[in-house]
Amino acid sequence: MINGIDEFQKASKESVDLATKSFGAVSKGLQAIATEYADFSKKSVEESTAAFEKMIAAKAPDKAFEVQADYMKSAYENMVTEFNKLSEMYLDLGKEIYKPYEGLASKAASK
Repeated sequence: MINGIDEFQKASKESVDLATKSFGAVSKGLQAIATEYADFSKKSVEESTAAFEKMIAAKAPDKAFEVQADYMKSAYENMVTEFNKLSEMYLDLGKEIYKPYEGLASKAASK
């Protein structure tokens, strides 16, 4: 009976340790993702403001349209690049969350 209690306590402690490690990975990963979103948002606002100022300063409508077209192309390319980067960050986060549980899965399979 005591042996069963000891094993239960050991398993409970291992579960708490794994959950703590996993939670740490979640916290760290989400913080990095939030920072990336904030940096991208700041950069986007700065670029759109600069493009708007160029459009206002343009002497002819065709120059204003050219500035707008260049800005839209650049904004689209930056957005695609950023989404790819964020996708990678989310994938890495998923891997980091799962890492503490890899050993647990192999233990369960061996029993």
